[in-house]
Amino acid sequence: MKELPKKVHEPIRDFSRRIPESLKRILTVFIVLIGGTIVVIKFIIPPHLKSTDIQWAEAIERELSREIKYAGSSACTECHDDTYDVKKSGYHRNVACETCHGPAFEHTEDPDEITPKAPRGRKFCPLCHTYNQSRPRGFPQINPDAHNPMEPCIECHDPHDPVPPTIPAECSACHGEIARTKAVSHHVNLECTTCHQTPEEHKVTPRTVRPSKPDDREFCGQCHTTGLRGAPEIEIDTHGEKYLCWQCHYPHLPEVD
Repeated sequence: MKELPKKVHEPIRDFSRRIPESLKRILTVFIVLIGGTIVVIKFIIPPHLKSTDIQWAEAIERELSREIKYAGSSACTECHDDTYDVKKSGYHRNVACETCHGPAFEHTEDPDEITPKAPRGRKFCPLCHTYNQSRPRGFPQINPDAHNPMEPCIECHDPHDPVPPTIPAECSACHGEIARTKAVSHHVNLECTTCHQTPEEHKVTPRTVRPSKPDDREFCGQCHTTGLRGAPEIEIDTHGEKYLCWQCHYPHLPEVD
């Protein structure tokens, strides 16, 4: 092997001497890691973990091999069109048929011999309708122990369009937390409709039709500039300046510092 000229050897040796030993070790570890990663990716990881096409093909094959259990709501409408017409405009319009009746593919294959289940007791409906404070306001919730005890839900509610026999008249039916707060406030003797104009449609579709609330300072001033019924009196032109009263005072519990 032909040796490099001395004038080439010397700069390389000088440069090697100038590199700190710690940096040499770091570079060595870095090179080993990169080389190891390349070897693992190239030769050790199986192809199906690296190729999206292979993963898709395997997923399709796996899903197609499973036993078919669900028929889908569209299959139900082919025979139960009258029930579908009721359900599509009811409160359960977004609940799939098989959510309550269970897997129905076998029923569609042999409808005379295989009948889907139909929950008729009190244990099924409370899975969604038992009171839970994390659920949105306006969602129908009950206490199963106190609400029409011992009777099946379908005794009063058509499951395909579960309209309540009577629409709740009390605001506390849906706004229980607000009602409990108001009950210990200075506004306890005020009816909700004193401050809120509530259309009847709000009781049916509470998310789309909302009650009104005061949008000017003069509304609260009806009581609080005259001291009506012992209400604290204020000078409305200077108190709170331009802000609406409920921007500083929570109206259901209007404490004053």
